[in-house]
Amino acid sequence: MVDDVGFGLLLDRQQCLALLRTASLGRVIYTHRAMPAVRPVRFTVVDDAVVFSVPPGSPLYAGARDAVVAFEVDEFAADLGAGWYVSLLGRATESVAVDLTCPCPAPARAGHRFLRVPAETISGHRLACHAE
Repeated sequence: MVDDVGFGLLLDRQQCLALLRTASLGRVIYTHRAMPAVRPVRFTVVDDAVVFSVPPGSPLYAGARDAVVAFEVDEFAADLGAGWYVSLLGRATESVAVDLTCPCPAPARAGHRFLRVPAETISGHRLACHAE
């Protein structure tokens, strides 16, 4: 199904979760000092939720823990002719430690806390070239 603004194929919940599982870097949108803030995070999907680690004294931890946040992930071709994006909303809560697979050589940082954001609301689109 094409969405109402003609931006691409609207994805269902299971398609969105499947695409989330293919990515490892996303963006958390939260409130910091009464203003919107965005931070990139490495994450994993556990059941129907994204989980990421944050330093306990950080603005992200303070602003996101026990608050409703948005989370966004996307992947686009270099020419922007094709790709996808998934956005979700949920209340971030503290979670037990998980294994965050990281392709970089840096080790996981000790003392970080884990936040879990369930996909209470999730939506996504698959984009294709206008000619298709």
